Amino acid sequence: MRSWPAPEIAPLPGAGLPLRLYDTSAREVRPTSPGPTARMYVCGITPYDATHLGHANTYLAFDLVNRVWRDAGHEVHYTQNATDVDDPLLERAERDGIDWRELAGREIELFRTDMEALRLLPPREYVGVTEVVGQVAELIQRLKDKGATYEVGGDVYFSAAAAPKFGAVSGYTEERMLELFAERGGDPAREGKRHPLDWLLWRAERPGEPSWPSPFGPGRPGWHVECTAIALSCLGSGFDVSGGGSDLIFPHHEMGASEGHVATGEWPFAKSYVHAGMVGLDGEKMSKSRGNLVFVSRLRAEHDPLAVRLALLAHHYRSDWEWTGDQIDRAAARLARWRAATALTAGPDARPVLTEVRERLAADLDAPGALTAIDTWAEHALAGTDGTDGTDAEAPGLVRATADALLGVRL
Repeated sequence: MRSWPAPEIAPLPGAGLPLRLYDTSAREVRPTSPGPTARMYVCGITPYDATHLGHANTYLAFDLVNRVWRDAGHEVHYTQNATDVDDPLLERAERDGIDWRELAGREIELFRTDMEALRLLPPREYVGVTEVVGQVAELIQRLKDKGATYEVGGDVYFSAAAAPKFGAVSGYTEERMLELFAERGGDPAREGKRHPLDWLLWRAERPGEPSWPSPFGPGRPGWHVECTAIALSCLGSGFDVSGGGSDLIFPHHEMGASEGHVATGEWPFAKSYVHAGMVGLDGEKMSKSRGNLVFVSRLRAEHDPLAVRLALLAHHYRSDWEWTGDQIDRAAARLARWRAATALTAGPDARPVLTEVRERLAADLDAPGALTAIDTWAEHALAGTDGTDGTDAEAPGLVRATADALLGVRL
């Protein structure tokens, strides 16, 4: 499946700093330690509705990871999936009287358009699950060969007891796991399971549902194993960052890590598990199931897409926060100030700005701190003062390049 076009990135002098990120599995901020090529997998959308701000907030966080790594001299091998067959998609297609493939294709194309407008760097591989069902089935067979699976009514389950590191990613108690599993698509109460936390790998064919052939009979993959198979195929085990929203900590990333561990015998499946916070509206997490959504496509139709990007960057990626309409107005005003300041023929020395932005982003993606650094420079530039004996004709260009390359904001 095709990705979206890549934006040009302005070159910067020198090199950036090593990136430190909060690793959920370690419960602390730690240095990332990629080789010449940094490898990152970010879980993609289930395309049954338009991209909302919660999605954009998550993918923007990992766009910053991508940019900081590149600035530090790494190539970046970035993979993302689209869960283009799943229960919510099938249910929405049936409700709207549309073929599920048509619905998925339409929403994936809108997602691409949104990501391009927000200037997010595209993944090297953008993979639809329907393209790799055979690979998923092969992985399930590997898990079966290792004695980690069993069947219930024709469905294939993974046995949590077969995973020696199960629970290491989230650190949650079993009680909390059971609570979240029930809330987030699991079936802890299903009769015939060996343990309530065992999870579905292969769903046997049901009447009226799409299915594919497999060694276990016709059916379709379970949710968690899809990402495991794609990550293993594209990146291999032990890749640098597995990312997504904080609602994926459990069950999705926990269960995927166990599948990868058992299949390969290698731990960790990903070196770091990194999670973005949730965006709320009207006091609740923004989600399709609740219907309390602010769609990116509608917002960018009314405002400069880079103001939308700045509105998101004003929040630390790990924080939970609530969207209010005045945030886009503040972001638009900030964008206008930055553009006015960088349109000047000269300005205060911008080398400290580049240094500060690099330092802030390398410190667990402190985007708000990076914005403040440019705000301060723009304030002095527009006031015609900088606290020094002169101005620099190259400064506006360096600030433009800094905002573009590191924050993705083209001035």
